[in-house]
Amino acid sequence: MSGRLIAVVGPSGAGKDSVAAAMVARRPALHWVRRVVTRPAEPGGEPFAPASEAEFARAEAAGAFALSWRAHGLAYGVPRAELSCLSEGGDALVNLSRAVLAEAQARFPALTVLHVTAPPEVRAERLAARGRETRQEIAGRLAREAPLPGGLRVVRIDNSTTVAAAADAALAALDRQEALP
Repeated sequence: MSGRLIAVVGPSGAGKDSVAAAMVARRPALHWVRRVVTRPAEPGGEPFAPASEAEFARAEAAGAFALSWRAHGLAYGVPRAELSCLSEGGDALVNLSRAVLAEAQARFPALTVLHVTAPPEVRAERLAARGRETRQEIAGRLAREAPLPGGLRVVRIDNSTTVAAAADAALAALDRQEALP
């Protein structure tokens, strides 16, 4: 039996990490994949393993990542070891870039995309509250939103009200999808 890889995607500030954390809190058997990212550790947000560029490059060259990509000046990797639950029939939740979705679909046929969205003004407030970017950089992020590639199994979730409501809607949609033949 094989589990699903659930790719959490969405525009910056949509609340992907918050929704994922709430989903895992409600369903502890759902594994939240800890990515490797070339940025310093920070409190809050997604769980990730910080790495230097050199550390990341060594791990990537050694084949440690099931998927890897670069975006926004950073490198991201999904460690193969983090996906062991899939072979045991469990589901894994991972924050992915749209740019790697086609590759993820090819490698993981049971891929489901959880597309978390929120209105631009809500996202701008959330990005400003993180304090990582200037207003100009935030405006640039909001302007870069691109469509999802075609041919994917997509569950769309609006996270403009509460994180709890978005997490409940996501879990319900994934449960309905799992029940389909």
